[in-house]
Amino acid sequence: MGGWVYILANKRNGTLYTGVTTSLTRRTFQHRTGLGSAFTRKYAVSRLVWCEPHDNIASAITREKSIKRWQRQWKIDLIEATNPDWRDLWEHIV
Repeated sequence: MGGWVYILANKRNGTLYTGVTTSLTRRTFQHRTGLGSAFTRKYAVSRLVWCEPHDNIASAITREKSIKRWQRQWKIDLIEATNPDWRDLWEHIV
């Protein structure tokens, strides 16, 4: 089974959340409707700003753990490399 690593934000340069899932549409929908995590619910983090597919969930988990250890600016650079306007990518995955 494949996996996804993703980053959500509440606004440009705002609060960031890094996660991993086997179903990007389902998990993003959960975050958007307040069923995701307590953190994303508390800080209204629901805008999908970056995602990366993986062939298997194990490699996705490894990548997620790596990104979570990164400095904030590295995460911002990662987002802006493919999404400089911080568009909500939700419409592209549904």
